[in-house]
Amino acid sequence: MKLLYIGDVMGRPGRELVATHLPQLRDRFSPDIVLAQAENVTHGKGMSVAHYHELRGCGIDGFMSGNHIFEAADLIPLLKDPNSPVTRPANYPEGTPGMQYKYLDTACGKLLLVSLMGQIVGKDADKPIDNPLHVIDEILAAHHAEAVATIVNFHGDYSSEKVVIGQYLDGRVAAVIGDHWHVPTADARILPQGTAHMSDVGMVGTLNSSLGVASDVIIKRWRGERQGRNELAHDSPFQFCAALIEINPDTGLSESITPIVDYL
Repeated sequence: MKLLYIGDVMGRPGRELVATHLPQLRDRFSPDIVLAQAENVTHGKGMSVAHYHELRGCGIDGFMSGNHIFEAADLIPLLKDPNSPVTRPANYPEGTPGMQYKYLDTACGKLLLVSLMGQIVGKDADKPIDNPLHVIDEILAAHHAEAVATIVNFHGDYSSEKVVIGQYLDGRVAAVIGDHWHVPTADARILPQGTAHMSDVGMVGTLNSSLGVASDVIIKRWRGERQGRNELAHDSPFQFCAALIEINPDTGLSESITPIVDYL
């Protein structure tokens, strides 16, 4: 089973790149399943229902997420719907809207999708969050046997935490794919017990930017000047970051992971 995992789709440039470039990737790699990180889809924060349907129409089968996924209030019903393939971070406290995991039907069987938040994530570092290792243990103990394979998305800031979660889950899930940095890392590999791991898959959006945001806005912020609102960069060139993972449905583990970084 071939899984194409697309990095953070950053605003309108990211959506347009998915519409134009995903068909080419399908022709090149013939993936069976396409997943994408969706927390930045709508104006860089969250994903509206309209944009959810737009990306589904482009051929994305399921969506992983992070701390911004709640920004579009109209998405909340889809987070609660077990038949809607969009996740929210599983280790937010009890009472958070949405389900801790989702199942995605495939030709090979059910794929278990779990998004996890790192314990330190930017401005949300002071918000209460449950230990991601404890939470994934509980989910796998209760639901792992029902899935042909499990995909874990880890949305965090610390490289050490991203590496540790991969090692912790090695041999227990098919893949642990990190994101949130919007910068692809050079550590994609199959871990010793068969789990595909990459600390950060990167993003889909404007290349000459600060993680998809107009650089002049961020430079002023770093210089200590007036705080301005984030404005997405829209001019070419663009980048499309993803990873192609080959999963053995008989074992639920991975045989290869290939980073994809296309400049357009």
